[in-house]
Amino acid sequence: MDAALPLIFTALMGLAMLIYVVLDGFDLGVGILMRSAQDHDKDMMIASIGPFWDANETWLVLGVGLLLVAFPQAHGVILSSLYLPVAAMLIGLILRGVAFDFRAKAQSQHKALWNRAFWGGSVLAAFAQGFMLGTYILGFRYDLTGLLFASFIGVALCAGYALLGAGWLLMKSEGALYASASRWGYRALWLTGLGIAAVSLATPAISPRIFDKWFSTPNLYYLLPVPLLTALLFALAERALRRLQAGIPARPWMPFAASVGIFVLAFGGLAYSLFPYLVIDRITLWDAAAAPESLFIMFVGTAITLPVILAYTVFSYRVFWGRSEALKY
Repeated sequence: MDAALPLIFTALMGLAMLIYVVLDGFDLGVGILMRSAQDHDKDMMIASIGPFWDANETWLVLGVGLLLVAFPQAHGVILSSLYLPVAAMLIGLILRGVAFDFRAKAQSQHKALWNRAFWGGSVLAAFAQGFMLGTYILGFRYDLTGLLFASFIGVALCAGYALLGAGWLLMKSEGALYASASRWGYRALWLTGLGIAAVSLATPAISPRIFDKWFSTPNLYYLLPVPLLTALLFALAERALRRLQAGIPARPWMPFAASVGIFVLAFGGLAYSLFPYLVIDRITLWDAAAAPESLFIMFVGTAITLPVILAYTVFSYRVFWGRSEALKY
């Protein structure tokens, strides 16, 4: 049991971060898309994420909390190396929360200011997360190459979240906003693909160990379905978004489902590349793990807390499923 606990906590931490990326990804994406929306559509966009956005951030707290308590050594290295982008992300998330509430209470002449603040907070939080991912993959390099790569991944993650947000709006809206969402999603799809390709190429390039995990035989043949399935999901999303743009009947849930699948496959591929390291080729999960006695106590707490969070998440999405209605203040 003692040897298995670090593996269990790694899996739980990865699950929490994946759920966060998907769930908070779409509401960050809706915020990113607000700058392109007509004024009369912005209330509908806010209504589509209103019941969910705050709870979605619970998964980020859970993931980072598990990193802190279960792997304190890795937490210290990662967070100290990413101090500035983490601070930027928190500022963005705070700005989003403030703007979300104040836009509903502000006088009409100030509402546009809070809409811009909500957009700015969404972009800042999403870009900071992508910047952290790019920096982490390159081993916390802050030279020109590292900064350019991390900045590109930051922009690409903004596009990925916008793709999720557009897919969400296709399921929650209708009329002019529905038509706009199909255009936004189609544009974001290609930059999202470039970002995933950049991560997929950079990860094996910086580590011979990771290169061998992907390209040595027979691993190459076993792992071939991952890029093939990713390409298939991109094709499905592209076809659905193109048909929706042209006004041809298509399944409105397809772009969102395909986008979630793309993120899940990309996350799984990255997790496979990194395992068993929490800091690439420096600190393994067993090196960074807390004492077995501490892990066991935290495992009991997590076994109680995690099902409650999952149950609440499922319940809230079930209650508020369906098309959104315009906000009334």
